[in-house]
Amino acid sequence: MLDVPPPSSISRRRLIGGSAAAVAAGLFGGALAGSSAAQAAGDGYGLRIVDRNENGGRLQYYRFATDAIEWDPGVNVLLPDGYHSSGKRYPVLYLLHGGNADFRTFHLQDNIVGLTAGREVIVVMPDASTGWYCNPVTSLVGPRNWETFHIAQLLPWVDANFRTFAEYNGRAVAGFSMGGFGALKYAAKYYGHFCSVSSHSGPASLRRDFGLVVHWANATSAALDLGGGTVYGVPFWDEARVNADNPVQRVPSFQNKRIFLAAGTSPDPINWFDTVNETQVLAGQREFRGALARAGIPHEWREVPGGHFFRQDLFVQDLNGMLGRLRRAG
Repeated sequence: MLDVPPPSSISRRRLIGGSAAAVAAGLFGGALAGSSAAQAAGDGYGLRIVDRNENGGRLQYYRFATDAIEWDPGVNVLLPDGYHSSGKRYPVLYLLHGGNADFRTFHLQDNIVGLTAGREVIVVMPDASTGWYCNPVTSLVGPRNWETFHIAQLLPWVDANFRTFAEYNGRAVAGFSMGGFGALKYAAKYYGHFCSVSSHSGPASLRRDFGLVVHWANATSAALDLGGGTVYGVPFWDEARVNADNPVQRVPSFQNKRIFLAAGTSPDPINWFDTVNETQVLAGQREFRGALARAGIPHEWREVPGGHFFRQDLFVQDLNGMLGRLRRAG
């Protein structure tokens, strides 16, 4: 049985499919830069804004009604310093949270406002529950089509309502844990959307060790998002979906992208969840890196002591590389 911390608990260790949830509302602020009132309302992309907070600061909050998700998912949009007065366009980083977390986690637990201070990039942090950045095979609690929400709805909404570069060289995607998997998956499946991809302690191989990550995705999504449904199907997987989502099977789709991978090398021997998660992450990332090397695809990687947690220092290194690859603000 999953040992899920109560919502009131904040922990530094968030597992691939089960973690401490963020508990407090974020600080929000800002203004839309949409091309029409209809776009500002969220119309035209399958989205309708049902709640927002824009107070002129860097961090914006939105909550959307969408047919893709039964409940109303939230999104934080972190703007660069000087956005409201600069008139510039900016590259965008889509930053994806881990399992049993939410759109506020990078703000509340990981100091994303401080880590991006002075950086000319818009950071979009959407809800994904523990849905593994997928449209699931089955859901017993209504639609949970996170992939549709993020790629088909949110991404064009962001480009329409903020001063972005709506192009390949204008977008990066990164994530922690389950979100690191989501980043690799989205970068491969939607090749023309993202020129840079980063996975911080995210699994890169679904089928190794008799499909341990697929089983983990099915179990955690069933318990924490889908009311007993699963991302990939049980007792038999939807093999086409696994093939399409598995980063190590999509190596050619990482050509001409900037790639950054990070994993811990010494999981906590007392914490069973931490050990299972980061041990599997490390092995899968090594497998993926080997496949990239054989294909002649350049990539950056870091293996550092410790277990399954988001490392702010590595994110700063990663951010420097992203901004070197992305189109510069202007």
